[in-house]
Amino acid sequence: MGAGARGDCAASRRVPRQERAARTVEALLLAAGDAIAERGFDGATMTQIAQQAGVSIGAAYQYFPNKDALAFALRKRYGDEMDARWSAMIEASEANGTDGTVVELPFAELVERLFDLMVDLMADFPAYLPLLSVPLGFHRDAAARNRLRERFAALFRRYNAALAADEAFRIAEVMLQVIKSLNPLYAAAKPKERKLLVAEYKGVLSTWLAVRLA
Repeated sequence: MGAGARGDCAASRRVPRQERAARTVEALLLAAGDAIAERGFDGATMTQIAQQAGVSIGAAYQYFPNKDALAFALRKRYGDEMDARWSAMIEASEANGTDGTVVELPFAELVERLFDLMVDLMADFPAYLPLLSVPLGFHRDAAARNRLRERFAALFRRYNAALAADEAFRIAEVMLQVIKSLNPLYAAAKPKERKLLVAEYKGVLSTWLAVRLA
């Protein structure tokens, strides 16, 4: 058999192995999310997570050396998911009107969607809130953070074409920090209070954006 044939065979063997690895990682992340949501970060163990994922503890440690590594990967996944949902919302807001012009959402509706997407994410991933208080030294990739801020900055300049690029970026930074400040309050509140907190935040942010972007 020639070298090319041997290379082709090796490549064909690697693909299933990579697929199995991806499935194992996915199972471990899902199991870790369930375990942390149910028992909290301190209560969840690698052994329980591995059992729930259907893999051996040895295999689990091959992919994640400890529980912190699993939690770190979950934090990144949730952050990426939030970015994706907000970015999709921005793209959806660029729909054209019947005369071909861009129709902007009213500020109140824009803010409503922003917070609703975040609340939906918290419901879809119950481990999101418990993980926020875990000291992992987690920081979003600077390039990813800036891309999201730049998308919002571009959106804000559609509302106000006279807005300078650096000012629009600053408004986006402040807005996202305000939204994130809801997290610890939301995590500590009872269900009824959570709805009231979100309503307060929506009112504050929509009023502020109306002033800054009008």
